[in-house]
Amino acid sequence: MRRHAGFGRARPPWWPENEPWPPPGRMHARRRRFFRRAAAGAVVVIAFSVYGAFSLASMIAAAAGLITPSTRALGSLLFVAAVLGAAVAAALVIALARRVAQPIGAVMDAADRVAGGDYAARVAERGPSPVRGLARSFNAMAERLQSHDRIRRDLMADVAHELRTPLTVMQGKLEGLIDGLYPPDERQLGQVLDQTHVLSRLVDDLRMLALTESGGLKLEKEATDIVELARGVLRAFDPDATTHGVTLRLECVGDVPPVVVDPVRVREVLGNLLSNAVRHTPAGGSVEIRIGTADQAVSIEVRDTGQGMSADELAHAFERFYKGAGSHGSGLGLTIARSLVRAHGGSMTALSEPGRGTTMKFVLPG
Repeated sequence: MRRHAGFGRARPPWWPENEPWPPPGRMHARRRRFFRRAAAGAVVVIAFSVYGAFSLASMIAAAAGLITPSTRALGSLLFVAAVLGAAVAAALVIALARRVAQPIGAVMDAADRVAGGDYAARVAERGPSPVRGLARSFNAMAERLQSHDRIRRDLMADVAHELRTPLTVMQGKLEGLIDGLYPPDERQLGQVLDQTHVLSRLVDDLRMLALTESGGLKLEKEATDIVELARGVLRAFDPDATTHGVTLRLECVGDVPPVVVDPVRVREVLGNLLSNAVRHTPAGGSVEIRIGTADQAVSIEVRDTGQGMSADELAHAFERFYKGAGSHGSGLGLTIARSLVRAHGGSMTALSEPGRGTTMKFVLPG
């Protein structure tokens, strides 16, 4: 018994319990019967159409006196010619149907495989132009499904990895407290509490990421002065920057009009970028927020004089759970920041070179 494409040897949940699985050749046999019946139906329709047209023409000609006994023989010859023409037309219809049916059948087989979870299924682009377009669209759909499935699997693995570290620390600490290896003092309990904060931030980040990427995030938009918003973010980070010996600056290029955004979400974006910049800038360096306008949009840049990123780090900067050298976060900050900007209809890019700092730029429509 051959293996049915798509589900392999596993019985699908919707398959009747009293029927064997896999069904040998069942789906293909049904399709062959369908296409054979369609071709036979087309032949019968053409034959009856030709016969009916010839009969109608003969009746009209006889009623008008155009057909005489001397022309009946010619009429018979014309009828035979019409029948032969119908046979040729039927043969052409069968050939055309076969040319169309085979690639469509291939798409149907591949669709069964995709329905069974085989997202690697692809079909050759052949046949008439509309059928090739169908195959092309199917391949694009299957490729997107395969990509989404791979991202889902990677995300589950990454989440499990990120959750494992704080849970392992908490488990070790609690077991040590129970066994008497650690004293139940404020220091030990504080370390456990710190790990719960790590878990809480990770859960919040995952929830935010899911909302932004699914389109379920509700934005509370209002006319916002981006310059004043940036000043507020700088003031909030000033103590941290002072501790690290980093200078914060704000530069505004020209008149920046108010822009309709969700100020809370934009503040989160700026806070994330500024936190990364301060953390990766050595003492004596500086971080600058530069705000300007271009093409009826507001551009915000966060520039630092830190260590910068290599080409490989820059290529993966916005990927989920990617952590560059010296990063201690969840690896979701930049991913969430870009998703929030995209939710506003904007875009975010990064420029960096090792030893020459990093510039994170995002643009919000005006």
